Amino acid sequence: MKFMIGADIGTTSTKAVIYDDEGTIKAVHHVEYPLHTPTADTAEQDPNEIFDAVLMTIKHVVREAGAAKNEIAFVSFSSAMHSLIVMDDDNEPITRSITWADNRSYQYAKKINKEYNGLDIYHRTGTPVHPMSPLSKIMWLKEEKPELFQRAKKFIGIKEFVFYKLFNRYVIDYSIASATGLFNIHELDYDKDVLQLLDIDDSQLSEPVDTTTYYEDMDRRFADVMGIDAGTPFVIGASDGVLSNLGVDAFKPGEVAVTIGTSGAIRTVIDQPKTDKQGRLFCYALTKDQWVIGGPVNNGGIVLRWIRDEFAASETETAKRLGVESYDVLMKIAERVPAGSNGLLFHPYLAGERAPHWNADVRGSFFGLTLSHKKEHMIRAALEGVIFNLYSVFIALNVLMDEPVKSLKATGGFAKSELWRQMMADIFEHDLIVPESHESSCLGAMALGQVALGMKKDFSHISDMVGASFEHTPAFDNVKIYREILPLYINLTQSLEENYAAIAAFQRRHEQLLEEN
Repeated sequence: MKFMIGADIGTTSTKAVIYDDEGTIKAVHHVEYPLHTPTADTAEQDPNEIFDAVLMTIKHVVREAGAAKNEIAFVSFSSAMHSLIVMDDDNEPITRSITWADNRSYQYAKKINKEYNGLDIYHRTGTPVHPMSPLSKIMWLKEEKPELFQRAKKFIGIKEFVFYKLFNRYVIDYSIASATGLFNIHELDYDKDVLQLLDIDDSQLSEPVDTTTYYEDMDRRFADVMGIDAGTPFVIGASDGVLSNLGVDAFKPGEVAVTIGTSGAIRTVIDQPKTDKQGRLFCYALTKDQWVIGGPVNNGGIVLRWIRDEFAASETETAKRLGVESYDVLMKIAERVPAGSNGLLFHPYLAGERAPHWNADVRGSFFGLTLSHKKEHMIRAALEGVIFNLYSVFIALNVLMDEPVKSLKATGGFAKSELWRQMMADIFEHDLIVPESHESSCLGAMALGQVALGMKKDFSHISDMVGASFEHTPAFDNVKIYREILPLYINLTQSLEENYAAIAAFQRRHEQLLEEN
């Protein structure tokens, strides 16, 4: 018996899944860790806590599956993108891991866009200029923390930190590299102009390698902790987003994956790197020969949680007493209202927004409120707003796709709701499939590992491992309504663009005054 492990280093936890040689899940384990948010714009984690979580999750699934040390065929990795850790001359971290959610470099993202032709940088690197990216973070460090910047031997991400600890080498896969804003996706090497802008050189960055690269000379101490041989191949893998597409069987031409968890994303796989003229989409590597284009959104399920907490406190309390899921109650309330929420629109930008705006200053709003609108209209409008925003990204995606959309596959917590699934089918005007795929990023990492080790020649076997839980067909009456109201939603967002910066500045000033008082 041989076992394969897919590990996903996430923002809130690290998860490991162990599969037998037929691809059946034998054990799953995850270890959570805190996100440090001392200010509204700060979002950091302890890299050593995350490394320990990697060791513990792998140790746990190996033990639970009853796998012997020599029975692990490989471990392959998925990881969250855009993190930044500064390492000193002693190869020790002198910062926490600054995550994608950290917004402290927002002013420098604006500066890069305005003063250094950010759109041109985007076309070379595939990463829209935004506070999430290491590009903006390094400029922020250079300008605001010069002593720390000068001490930097290396600027790395969380997966690089894990591989350094295990193998004593600094390596970064093309997928994570393509999400830094530092890496030229057309040359598969660091962008010289970007490095010059930041006053760093490639010796301060990790060696870029293909996502199928693996290493077998692990530090024996850590191998013993995990209960595996030190010579076990560790496949460097890719990012969580691109591997999620692989894990839900959405990697062939024309297949689109939509994910809504706390945040959300929409992605498709193409054969060569492409960028959007307006800079609305990312372009990240799956392998050097397959690329994922799409857009992430900040505002997914977090909007529903806000609606629950701020608009439905009494209903939530009743649900608790009855032992009913509070979100199910919200969906029942929203079902009372027809498509279009009687002309009430909600822009779901409660946490700024990435795609399609890439603007940390955009803000949420209800538009069209009248005395006839009730709580249920506001709840449904919020649900629709999340899907409208994803559809705005979908419009840009269609322009760059190699082939017309053949299938739309939806995953994430929202897929539990029949109402939300049907809403997506109606708004996107396309049949919707909910794949029966568990732990999609770990499954994608495992499949990538199989190809890396020569166990499979390509990814075609994924289709046999992923079934379908639900299927939805657009309801024509709803489609007609959404066709009418969607242009209003998009036009309104554009008309508010010049006011977002002003209201965001006002809010920051008054938050600061409150803190000082």
